[in-house]
Amino acid sequence: MKNRITRRRMLQSTAAIAAAAPWIVPSTVFGKDAPSETILAAGIGVGRMGKWDIENCMLQGLERNARVVALCDVDTLRAAKHRDKIVGMYEKQAGKKVEIETYQDYRELLGRKDIDVVTIGTPEHAHATVGVAAAKAGKHIYIEKPVTYSVGEGRKLVQAVRDNKVILQVGSQQRSDARFRLVCQQIRDHNVLGKLSTIEVVVPSDGGRCDTKPSDPPKTLDYDMWLGPRPVVPYNEGRVHPQDGYGRPGWMQVEDYCLGMVTGWGSHMYDIAQWALGCDTDGGPVDVMAIAEFPDRGLFDVHTGYIGEANYANGVKMISHDGSPGVKFIGEKGWIWVDRRQIKCAPADLIEPPQGKISSSESHMVDFLDSVRAGKDPVAPVEAGHRSNTICVLHHIAMKLGRRLQWDPQAEKFVKRERIKRRWTVTGDDDKANALLDYEHRKPYTV
Repeated sequence: MKNRITRRRMLQSTAAIAAAAPWIVPSTVFGKDAPSETILAAGIGVGRMGKWDIENCMLQGLERNARVVALCDVDTLRAAKHRDKIVGMYEKQAGKKVEIETYQDYRELLGRKDIDVVTIGTPEHAHATVGVAAAKAGKHIYIEKPVTYSVGEGRKLVQAVRDNKVILQVGSQQRSDARFRLVCQQIRDHNVLGKLSTIEVVVPSDGGRCDTKPSDPPKTLDYDMWLGPRPVVPYNEGRVHPQDGYGRPGWMQVEDYCLGMVTGWGSHMYDIAQWALGCDTDGGPVDVMAIAEFPDRGLFDVHTGYIGEANYANGVKMISHDGSPGVKFIGEKGWIWVDRRQIKCAPADLIEPPQGKISSSESHMVDFLDSVRAGKDPVAPVEAGHRSNTICVLHHIAMKLGRRLQWDPQAEKFVKRERIKRRWTVTGDDDKANALLDYEHRKPYTV
């Protein structure tokens, strides 16, 4: 940590700190092996999911000597509301008053040398812009999934994280769920299904309609910064977030900011599929196809229902469609279904499903904070987030082009393959498909 505070220095400074809005960690939160450093954390984007992430960081930080010191949101109303909530949580949980600074521009927050970690809960189209800037500023990162909007952005974020030697945890919290961990372990490490043949991935679908009528943005919102790298268009509350609460924001159904449920939930479920396959950080399918419904829904223009198919070099076929979310693995010895409530399998004794309430030994945020402290990769590293999101984006591109696409997972580009003398041979690049792997970012919100 750049902000090093020894226990002796902390004790010597107690009186001065107490005189100015004190932060004193209760002695009860320290074990006999108490850390000698305080991890200083900040939240960037404190809307629907971002507020939950920074609250979780605050609560878990009480046991791990981590403290929230700043919040940032392009909507100052949200930043102020959540500052007051976090301050109240500290007073209730730790019995002490704290001061938390708020920002509207994430670049000002990242300029603070004392902040060690940031949570990023912005809309998806801003993940890469903020994430790369945070990595270059030397901040460790907890970022919501999907990790980026495009494949090109994902590659740049991976490089920024590794070049700057920071820890990044993707908010793919199913990796910290005992059900998903058990299934992936049994398939990947114990081969309980024998040779895998098929993986079925199921994600929910979107619906509803939104009026396209523009209006003036609220005075508390920096709308230009909210648009970030995307084109300038008239404000409509339906494309941003509701001003009267934290309901599901409209941007999740507008393609300029989100690709729909294929990334929204697909990044969770495709991640589990690849984790079990053992290619979650450096692999992917060799071809993909998908068809989807794009009905007229006003401002909302992401897909609704869809079906897809992807094939891996080892012969495993992945089929996907909309429905109740979960993942099914089919092999020569039977099948296993896993979702956030249960594990089912046939034969019934293929694996021993845990009894009663299941929880992981530690939470996803705890894994992140402990990884930062230890200087090691967390359970959902940046490469895993990038590769799972890549599958989502490949399906989306196939939807748009309406044809099967050939993919080179090592080069991370679309190629053309032809069968020559009984062997599939790469004969060139698929330029039209490759052009959709990234987009031109509006200045100054480049990656």
